[in-house]
Amino acid sequence: MSKSLITLGAINMDAHDPVALSSFWAALTGGAPDVNGSTAYLAPSGPEGFGMFFQPREGNRPSQQDSHLDLTVPWGSRQSEVERVLALGATFKWDVLEEFDHVQWTTLADPEGNLFCIAEHPPH
Repeated sequence: MSKSLITLGAINMDAHDPVALSSFWAALTGGAPDVNGSTAYLAPSGPEGFGMFFQPREGNRPSQQDSHLDLTVPWGSRQSEVERVLALGATFKWDVLEEFDHVQWTTLADPEGNLFCIAEHPPH
C-alpha cells in the first residue's frame, strides 16, 4: 500500500461577516487575509500551517456545530495563548485540564460563535 498524498489545503468557514472573521483568524494564526469581494482567503502562515477560506453564510447559523478546530501549542504555553486569543475577541467556554494524561485544552468561540480548542500535550 502506498503512502497517501492527501494533505489539508484549507478549512472552509461560512460567516455572517467573512472579512471580519478572516481578520480575527489572521491575528490568531499570524496570516494575512486576501479579500476578494465578500470572501476572504487566509494562506497558511508557515509550512506547518493551514489555509482558511471564508464565505458568506446563507441563512441562520446552525444551532449545533458538527466539527471544530483543535489547535496545538507547545507545552506550558496554552494559558498565555488563551489570554492572547481572548484579547483578540474570542469567548472562553470551558477548560479540560485533568481528564486525560496526554492532553489539556481550553475550548473557545470565535467572534461568530464557532468553537475551537487550544491544546497542549505534556512532554514524554
